Amino acid sequence: MSITNRLSQTAPDPQVLPAPSAGAREAAGAAAATEPVRAGSQHLIHTTPGISTKSERTDMTPHESQTSHHQTRVDTTFDHFHDLYAVRTLGLKTSPVRALFAVANRPEVVSLAGGMPNIADLPLDVVGDALRELIGTRGTQAMQYGSGQGEPEIREGICQVMSVEGIDADPDDVTVTCGSQQALDLVTRIFCDPGDVVMAESPSYVGALNTFASYQAEVIHVGMDEQGIDPQSLREQVSRARRAGKRVKFLYTIPNHSNPSGISQSEQRRRELVEEARHLDLLIVEDNPYGLLNLDGDPLPTLRSMSPDNVVYLGSFSKTFAPGFRVGWALAPRFVRERLVLAQESATLCPPVFSQFAVSTYLTHWDWRKQVRVFIDMYRERRDAMLSALAEHMPEGTTWTRPSGGFFVWLTVPGGLDSAAMLPRAVSDLVAYTPGTAFYADGRGQENIRLSYCYPTPERIRVGVDRLAGVMRRELDIRTTFGVAASSGPHPRDMGPGPDSV
Repeated sequence: MSITNRLSQTAPDPQVLPAPSAGAREAAGAAAATEPVRAGSQHLIHTTPGISTKSERTDMTPHESQTSHHQTRVDTTFDHFHDLYAVRTLGLKTSPVRALFAVANRPEVVSLAGGMPNIADLPLDVVGDALRELIGTRGTQAMQYGSGQGEPEIREGICQVMSVEGIDADPDDVTVTCGSQQALDLVTRIFCDPGDVVMAESPSYVGALNTFASYQAEVIHVGMDEQGIDPQSLREQVSRARRAGKRVKFLYTIPNHSNPSGISQSEQRRRELVEEARHLDLLIVEDNPYGLLNLDGDPLPTLRSMSPDNVVYLGSFSKTFAPGFRVGWALAPRFVRERLVLAQESATLCPPVFSQFAVSTYLTHWDWRKQVRVFIDMYRERRDAMLSALAEHMPEGTTWTRPSGGFFVWLTVPGGLDSAAMLPRAVSDLVAYTPGTAFYADGRGQENIRLSYCYPTPERIRVGVDRLAGVMRRELDIRTTFGVAASSGPHPRDMGPGPDSV
C-alpha cells in the first residue's frame, strides 16, 4: 500500500477514560490541600498547598507551563552564582500555578488547560516507514549540519503551504526555525532593546509575553472586540507611547483563532488594521499557527498577503503535522530576513536538518491537505462538544467566545469570581483550566478562563465542563453568603507575567 493511501486510514479516537471514583476525587482533593508548594529548598507559597513542582502536566506546551495567576521569584538563597547572572535574568519568576498541574496530570482530573495538539489520528506506522526510508537513503545528509537559513527543499515546501492562505512568497525570504516560538524569539531579539515597546492584542499568547519579557520589552495591550484588534485602540496606544518618548517596535497578533481568546479577525478588520499599521509606520508580526485549522470554512486571507512589505509572518508545522519535529519559520521582508539568519546562526548554527527532511517528506510524499482535514474533523467534534456543554451547564451570567477554529474558548465568569483564586478548588474537584491572568502583562484577566478542547475526548470535555460549572456555582454561593473577600485573589499588581518576568 502506498504512503499516500495509508495516510488516509486514520486511527480511532482515544478511548474514553472511566469516570473517577469518589476515592479518586478525595485523593486529588487531599493532595491539593495538605502540603505546601516548594521550589528548590524553601517553601514559596502556602496559599495553594499540596502540589509538588517535580512533575508537570503532559498536555501543557513548554510555554504554557510557565503561566501563572501571580508569580513567585526564583529562590536564590543557596545560589552562589547569583551575582554573576545578567541583570535581565534577575526578574525571572516561577509560577505557583505551575505546581497545580502536577495534580492536574492525574488521570482522574479532566484537564481543559493545555494546548498540546492531538495527534492521535496521525498514522504513526506511515510516519515510521517514511523516517526509516529517509535514514536509509539520506541518513548521512539528514544527520549533518545544514544551512542557517534552512534547507532549500523545506523552504520551497513552506511556500507551497503558505500559498493555501493566499501568500505568494519566495523561498529565499523564508528562515526555518525550531518551531515558531524560536522565530518569535529571533524577531524580538533583532528588534527589541530593553525598554522598547511591543504592542500586543488583549489578551495575548503567554509564550509571546514570556519572550518579550526575556528581552526586557514593555508590553502594551491593544483593545480587542469580537472582530479582532480595534484599529482606533492601536492608534491611541501607539501615539501615547510615542508621545512619552518610547520606541514602539512592532504589533504582535494572532489573527486566526487567537490563543487564548479563540477570536478570528474579520476580513474587513484585517484590512483596517493593515492600513492603520501603514499609517503609523508600524511593523506587524503575524503569528499564524492555527490558520489552516478553520473548522467552519476556508482559511481567511493573512495579513501578510495584504501587506507583504510590512508584515513578518510566523508559521509552524506543530498543529498541522506534529510538534515534536520542532519545525517553524519566519517569512520576512528581505533585509529583516538577513538579520534573522544571522541571529539564527549565532543562536543554534542551524535548525535540525533531520526534522526539516522529515517534514519535507511529509509535504512531498503524503496528502498533507487530507491529513489536515482529518485534524479539522477531530477538532470540530471537540469544539462542538465544549460549546454544547457550556450552554447546558454554565451558571447564568457566564459568557464565552465561539471559535471558528483553533483550540481555545475564552470564558468570562460571572459575579466577580476570580479565576486564579478558584483554580485550586477546581483541581480539587478534578477539573483544570488556565486562569486568564496568564495572558496579560499587566495582571488583568481575573474574570477570564481559557478552556482548551484540543486534547480530551468529547466525553471528557463534557464531564470537565460540568465539573467546572459546579465549582463556579459553589463559588458564587460563597460570595453571596460571605461577600467578596471569601474568594478574592491576589492584587492585580502581583499577578501575571510582567515586563520584567517570564
